[in-house]
Amino acid sequence: MLLVSMGVSVDGFIADRTGRFDWTVPEEELFRFHLARVGELGGCLCGRRLYETMLPWETEPSMRDGELGAAFADAWSALPKVVFSRTLDRVEGNARLAEGSVAEEVAAMLASADGDVEIGGAVLAGQAIELGLVDELRLFRHPIIVGGGTLLLPPVTDAIALELVESRTFASHVVYERYRRTGGPG
Repeated sequence: MLLVSMGVSVDGFIADRTGRFDWTVPEEELFRFHLARVGELGGCLCGRRLYETMLPWETEPSMRDGELGAAFADAWSALPKVVFSRTLDRVEGNARLAEGSVAEEVAAMLASADGDVEIGGAVLAGQAIELGLVDELRLFRHPIIVGGGTLLLPPVTDAIALELVESRTFASHVVYERYRRTGGPG
């Protein structure tokens, strides 16, 4: 199954107008939830910015400070990653640069993964949504309106019908919403 999982503002942005997303930093309860979800994944397809944001979990020893940090670093480092970039000529950690199209790389990762595959980065996830490849959306809706920036979801030409299959509110008032594509018209 191909998933999009991202922290998002109430008004649908994953970063504000200046590119900041520090309002998505999880408190312990939410961090533990993220850790469990990453541990269930079989692979991840990343845009360049997401790859660069998450790379310290594989390369910076300070990210392993504390039991939770070390556990997340271990889970993230073990996860095979494919990075889509027009500017990078090499990647570090358990990653490789994409060689094929989004559809080709998604198919290859799904075929080789021992679990669900996540695709992240607004542009990359948007392409997968437009191609009809995404099976689930897992949104972490933060209680903030940022008023502009990077939208999570692309405009679509046809409605995409979804079914809410899980929701949860954390103590931090972040609302987790898990939607599955129904396959029917919107």
